Amino acid sequence: MAEAAVELLERAARRDAALEELRALRVALQAVPPAALRARLGEHHLGALFGLLAVNDREQVSTCVSILERLLQALDPLYIIQNLREELQKGLLHPDDSVKILTMSQVGRIVEDSAAVTEILHSPELLRQIINCIGGEKIAVAKEAIKSLSRVAQSQEGLEALFGNFLGDLRNVMATSDVVRYRVYELIVEISSVSAESLNYCASSGLIAELIGELTGEDVLVRATCIEVVTSLAHTAQGRQYLAQQGVIDRISNIILGAESDPFSSFYLPGFVKFFGNLAVVDSPQQICERYPVFMEKVFEMAESQDPTMIGVAVDTLGILGSNVEGKQVLQKTRSRFQNLLSKIGHQAKNAPTELRLRCLDAISSLLYLPPDQQTEDLLRMTESWFTSLSSQPLELFRSISTQPFPDLHCGALRVFTAIANQPWAQKLMLNSPGFVEYVVDRSVEPDKASKDAKYELVKALVNSKTIAEVFGNQYYLRLRAYLQEGPYYVKAVSTTAVEGAE
Repeated sequence: MAEAAVELLERAARRDAALEELRALRVALQAVPPAALRARLGEHHLGALFGLLAVNDREQVSTCVSILERLLQALDPLYIIQNLREELQKGLLHPDDSVKILTMSQVGRIVEDSAAVTEILHSPELLRQIINCIGGEKIAVAKEAIKSLSRVAQSQEGLEALFGNFLGDLRNVMATSDVVRYRVYELIVEISSVSAESLNYCASSGLIAELIGELTGEDVLVRATCIEVVTSLAHTAQGRQYLAQQGVIDRISNIILGAESDPFSSFYLPGFVKFFGNLAVVDSPQQICERYPVFMEKVFEMAESQDPTMIGVAVDTLGILGSNVEGKQVLQKTRSRFQNLLSKIGHQAKNAPTELRLRCLDAISSLLYLPPDQQTEDLLRMTESWFTSLSSQPLELFRSISTQPFPDLHCGALRVFTAIANQPWAQKLMLNSPGFVEYVVDRSVEPDKASKDAKYELVKALVNSKTIAEVFGNQYYLRLRAYLQEGPYYVKAVSTTAVEGAE
């Protein structure tokens, strides 16, 4: 450690360092590798710096936080929890959020360390304060607290502590406000996702039952919030099994069924439909759609409506549902109704407000993509028929979108081309479209990094296709390969001769 930094650190340890010297210490420490700090860093240095946080001077607090961030990263988490327990507790109670975030970041390091995490369980006051941080005004502090507690709960001892001695503290913090209550639900669902045993602890606490009670209650705004948390619960096998056993999925289906007579259904219906869309992907699209036909019917109704919000949710859901082959086959069984709906989605992709256009482009990409190992004749015919249903001239539709000076739309259209680039029927369309191949290898039309990356992915999908050389012919195939080999950010070198001639 530089001698100047040592001297400044010693002054800070005696708590007689002026603000200017603290600023100088902050700068000096940036030049010292963390590993070099360990040998000269003592507990008294850190204790004094934490002590310097107890002032009503925002600049001093901010400077000390920066210094402590640098110093603490040089120390093992086990050392921090064993030697700075009291300082951490005070940090979690500090009125300045930057101090709380500093402290929570250290707690995060501790709970990620298998040797140090058990020390948290032997510090009931510290654990209680972490729970209380869920109720903090700053969301960054609350998120760190949730993350730390979910990590603590990954051990048997941690589960027993949280749902034994500290269950009352969790319930107390829930009473702070509606927002904080949902944060605790978020924590419970995160813990439940670890294992079936974790879910059993959460269920035995009664908190999951309370969440479901709110979900199926009469308050439409509460429903809208709770369904997001319940959707997260459904992402794991044990979560889905629990929801099915408790009859929750059937209840959600019945609420959708009764939504037509509810004038306030627009508040919660999008979330309920998304729930089934996610459920279909992680489970079985065919089984979910057959068992809950109201889901598919509602998606089509929303997509056929005039409400942009409902259309957006329906389009997102169709994209999720059609992201795998089983989901595509479910949609294909609806025959003309889905074909007609594709025409509307194509129209929206061209004419709707920008956000909805982007959602339509992403859904179209998802619906049309077929992995190479699943490209049977039937499925290729299906995606080709879907593509032609989007517009009278679908290739030109997306090409026109890809030439517009809006990066998001430009990239969205390129992703549609990338989705179909490995399918022979699409390659033939591209080859037969005048100027299309020249457009693909023209680097001058890509104004930004995102666009260059999107074009590169399109070329890569074409070159890696087994049929591209046969369909495009050797000349075009070699041009595409050259583009790929040059990389997305290729810049043609200017020859010295040409420059000299110009002079």
